[in-house]
Amino acid sequence: MKAHILQHVPFEGPGHIGDWLAARGADIGSTRFWEAPVLPDPAAVDVLVVMGGPMSVNDEAEFPWLVAEKRFIAEVVARGRPVLGICLGAQLIASAHGARVHRNADKEIGWFEVAASGAEHDAEEAPPCFPFPAQATVLHWHGETFELPAGARLLASSAACRNQAFQLGARTIGLQFHLEMTEPSLRAIVDNCRGELVPARWIQDEATILGRSGAHFAATHALMDGLLDWLVRD
Repeated sequence: MKAHILQHVPFEGPGHIGDWLAARGADIGSTRFWEAPVLPDPAAVDVLVVMGGPMSVNDEAEFPWLVAEKRFIAEVVARGRPVLGICLGAQLIASAHGARVHRNADKEIGWFEVAASGAEHDAEEAPPCFPFPAQATVLHWHGETFELPAGARLLASSAACRNQAFQLGARTIGLQFHLEMTEPSLRAIVDNCRGELVPARWIQDEATILGRSGAHFAATHALMDGLLDWLVRD
């Protein structure tokens, strides 16, 4: 399995996704856009993971490599390869397929519940849909949201943001939230983005964000494992 990770900033790495890939003996490549925006041949990618970042998909003037990145994502999706987007990554998948990405009504930062849409019960002729759990408490860190691309199905929503997760076709999933976070990677994003922790309805304080137990991380990692297993299923 040749996996490729698109990483936008040093402090938002693959986290537990890297553990899942390593456990399966994947050959892991990466594009680190802050170092060099060099993309591989889409035909050489078996699994694509698109990570988060503080920039917007609309910041093409400041980050011109976003244009090529969106084109690359669309090409890998069109080949039917498993593709997972996390936060900015989900927004990039949406934008790459013509959907609008814009400011959400509220910033959502912290551990909040998402609820499944029940998309797995769609019509039989539709591609199988990932069976998202009825409810899950997950980490959010976003100020923007996305419209659903044409043909995509909503998988999950939260009270603060309707479009939290979607599936496009049979092998592409975008998550607005972070199932991949480990305790060190969560500390890294807090250290680099704590200026966003301004008191508001859907923004938790630093102590609350960092106060989750190891058992809670294990639960979110189990959901991440199940989703990745589903994406690469035979």
